[in-house]
Amino acid sequence: IVAAAVVAFAPAVAARDARSQAKEQVDFGIKVAQNGLWKEATYRWVKATEIDPTYPAAWNNLAIAYEQQGNFPEAQKAYEKAVQLDPKNQMIRQNYDLFKEINDRAKRRTDR
Repeated sequence: IVAAAVVAFAPAVAARDARSQAKEQVDFGIKVAQNGLWKEATYRWVKATEIDPTYPAAWNNLAIAYEQQGNFPEAQKAYEKAVQLDPKNQMIRQNYDLFKEINDRAKRRTDR
């Protein structure tokens, strides 16, 4: 019985550990992004999404990094993933809505 309880508990511990590791990557990415090091920030946020693919903040920050670097298709994918994971998160929704507005305007200008 004890072994079954340990096995059942192990995935929850692993998930918490993954989120903690992903959060460390996100936090470090924020620090380097504040210094304008967007490639390093992108690397950290990609790593965070690999460690914990269910972490909306990592996807949101990754979207911002892609947007900052002009990689709009990847930014859109990352924003969509962040919204999918946390549809009620106002900050993520605002970031995505602003991105869509700016991206749509830019597309209209190039279509003329």
